[in-house]
Amino acid sequence: MRADPHEFGRAAERLAVAYLQQRAYRIVAVNQRVGRGEIDIIARQAGVLAFIEVKARRTRTCGTPEDAVTPRKRHQIARLATLWLGSHPRSLVGVSDVRFDIIAVDALERPPRIRHLRAAFDGS
Repeated sequence: MRADPHEFGRAAERLAVAYLQQRAYRIVAVNQRVGRGEIDIIARQAGVLAFIEVKARRTRTCGTPEDAVTPRKRHQIARLATLWLGSHPRSLVGVSDVRFDIIAVDALERPPRIRHLRAAFDGS
């Protein structure tokens, strides 16, 4: 994974998308701009619609990747998901659960280790 911070983040997102696709998720959107924010990945698997935040780290200086999804960030993701759903109501057809996941990409290891934290937080 490259040194440029933006490219590093995009590379982590590409790894996350590939990981999800290998597990039968259908990718609905990647880097979806909503208002003043962005949802990293929106994906479906069976009756689940998941809003997924991708975080990656090259060192442990700032903790694990998932540590970066602070309560403030969680609130923002939930707000963006609500806005997105409001403008895409048909996306809920056949959905029995809406979930907020985190995909943590640990680039300390080679190849990078991916942890998928399903239902990592709720939308409240």
